[in-house]
Amino acid sequence: MPSRTNYVPEDLQHLLPLTPAVFFILFALAQGDKHGYAIMQEVSVLSDGKFRMGPGTLYTALQRLLELSLIEELDTDPGSRRRCYRLTRTGKLVFKAEVGRMDAVVRLALEHRLMLQERA
Repeated sequence: MPSRTNYVPEDLQHLLPLTPAVFFILFALAQGDKHGYAIMQEVSVLSDGKFRMGPGTLYTALQRLLELSLIEELDTDPGSRRRCYRLTRTGKLVFKAEVGRMDAVVRLALEHRLMLQERA
């Protein structure tokens, strides 16, 4: 049974592993609330420029994440065109589960690399 701290609701298990776009959006928002353009900039920084997403990909993914209740839109000034987003509790759980899954894969790869070096 998964620990309660890493528990992802059963109806969201199918999201794992996350797509790169969803992973980086959640990663950017894990560091704080952001508007769309700031998310795109942060994704570029987090990926060291290796993953770039355009507005179409970003806003399609944001809409899906809103529908899944992984993120929420914040109230902004009525005159502002910028929409700001934040992770929900469930979004944080999904992100944490994905990072844990990735960590386990990296650890396994390192173990196998060390085992291969021992045989040589």
